[in-house]
Amino acid sequence: MTDSAAVRARLEERLAELRGRQGRIETDLAEPLNADSSEQAVEMEDDAALEGQAALVDREIASVSRALDRIEKGTYGECVRCGTDIAPARLEARPEAALCIECARSEQ
Repeated sequence: MTDSAAVRARLEERLAELRGRQGRIETDLAEPLNADSSEQAVEMEDDAALEGQAALVDREIASVSRALDRIEKGTYGECVRCGTDIAPARLEARPEAALCIECARSEQ
């Protein structure tokens, strides 16, 4: 099993980084469109890309938050689907991982 304090610190740092990115995206999306119609088209395309990024950031925030919850509950490192231990190398690479590699592969 991994050192939960170190994992928690790493996940909390990632969560803070993601929330900062989320705030910057929200600020950018809140800017009013330019009065020039050609500029508006470009800005609307940019906003669409930002909305896509926001959705990805939101999903990652949720994933990291769930990993922190699993640490609290004492189930961190267990696959949420089958209950087996998640390989330490997988948790090192993706500390928010909720599935063992076998279950993750079956989802694809």
